[in-house]
Amino acid sequence: MTLDRRLMAEWLGTFSLLATVVGSGIMAERLAGGNVALALLGNTIPTGAILVVLITVFGPISGAHFNPAVTLSFALRGEITPRDACLYVGVQIFGGIVGVLAAHLMFEHPIFDPSTTARTGVGQWAGEFVATFGLIGTILACLKARPNAVPMAVGLYITAAYWFTSSTSFANPAVTIARGFSDTFAGIAPADVVAFIAVQLIAAVLATGFFGWLLKHQSDS
Repeated sequence: MTLDRRLMAEWLGTFSLLATVVGSGIMAERLAGGNVALALLGNTIPTGAILVVLITVFGPISGAHFNPAVTLSFALRGEITPRDACLYVGVQIFGGIVGVLAAHLMFEHPIFDPSTTARTGVGQWAGEFVATFGLIGTILACLKARPNAVPMAVGLYITAAYWFTSSTSFANPAVTIARGFSDTFAGIAPADVVAFIAVQLIAAVLATGFFGWLLKHQSDS
C-alpha cells in the first residue's frame, strides 16, 4: 500500500476514534443525569465498538495503529521505518485534534475549549502505565496467536481498561493530546498531558521488550 494511502488511513482512523470518544462522552454526560458511572458506561461502549470497526476496516491499509505508542512499538521491532513512523505520529495527532473539533461542532459545544479536568498523580500515572503496557501486549500476543482477532481483542481490552484502570485508559499519546482540547467528560487538562504521554511511551517500550521475549519461540532463542 502506498504511503499516502497509509497516512490517510491513520488520519481518518484517529479522527474517527476521537470523534467517537469525545462525542459519546458529551452525549453520555447529557443523558446520564449526573450519574457518573452511567456516563462512563455510555463513553466506554462506543469507544470499544468503534475500535473494532476501525481496526477491521483500516488494518489492511495502514496496520491501524491510530496510536503513537503502537507505532513506537512497531518501529522498535523494525516493522516500520523511522521516517514512516514519524509521519504516522504526525497524522495521528492531527487527526485526533480534528476529530475532537468535529465532535464539538456536532454537539454545538465551543469549538476551541481546552480541558480543565485535572488528571494527575501516582495513581493516574500507574493506571496509564498498566493500560498502555496491556494494550501493547494484547496487540503483540494476538498478532502472534490469532491475527484476525486483533480488532475484537483491542476493542474488548480498551472496554475493560476503561473500568479497571484509575485513568480510564487513555493508553495513546495522540488521544491524550487531542483530549486536552476538550473541556468535556473525556477531557484532560493540558498541564497533565506531558506526564501521561511520558508514562505511555515508557510502558510501550517496556512492553515491546517484554512481550518480544515472552512470545519468542524456544527454537528462535
